[in-house]
Amino acid sequence: MAAGIFFSALALLAACAAPSGSGSVKINLNGYPPAFKEGYSDGCNSAAGGLSRDRARFKSDLQYAQGWRDGYDICTRHPQLR
Repeated sequence: MAAGIFFSALALLAACAAPSGSGSVKINLNGYPPAFKEGYSDGCNSAAGGLSRDRARFKSDLQYAQGWRDGYDICTRHPQLR
């Protein structure tokens, strides 16, 4: 019984995994506010090299700042997303 549950869980996890060698992977930002999307884009571009950040906006706009951090972190860890 326990083995069946284990293998069922394993199969579900395998189904959720991204296919290897899938090429270009894109992050779906639908539903996020424009400020978050702009921050995400700037953060991801910064991860590719060269700082791309609106300093004043980063300090004053929480959505932009969170988007920038998320974009930078994700694109640093997963260069194929740049």
